[in-house]
Amino acid sequence: VQLQASGGGLVQAGGSLRLSCAASGSVATITVMGWYRQAPGKQRELVATITSYDTANYGDPVKGRFTISRDNAKNTVYLQMNSLKPDDTAVYYCTAEGVNGSLYSEYRAQGTQVTVSS
Repeated sequence: VQLQASGGGLVQAGGSLRLSCAASGSVATITVMGWYRQAPGKQRELVATITSYDTANYGDPVKGRFTISRDNAKNTVYLQMNSLKPDDTAVYYCTAEGVNGSLYSEYRAQGTQVTVSS
């Protein structure tokens, strides 16, 4: 499985951005896709995940502001980020988990920078 993320950038506080992550390869094995982020000097933290059954899970800091969705026909997951705050500034990583028989795998795309100015 290969993941290609896009959509980061610079935005003012209160603004919006949408991240996209397209999967290719053995996409039928993917069970969960999502986003994590890491800011300088901080640990990686969960942003949001979504299962193949469209069950979404959000990290507390983004609940009510971010929405994760997926388009199975395009093998793409989206992260709509609204009401952005400077604390949302981080490198965002698209991730996927896959199961193929008894083999469990994790995948991660190159990070995309999100910068929110005050």
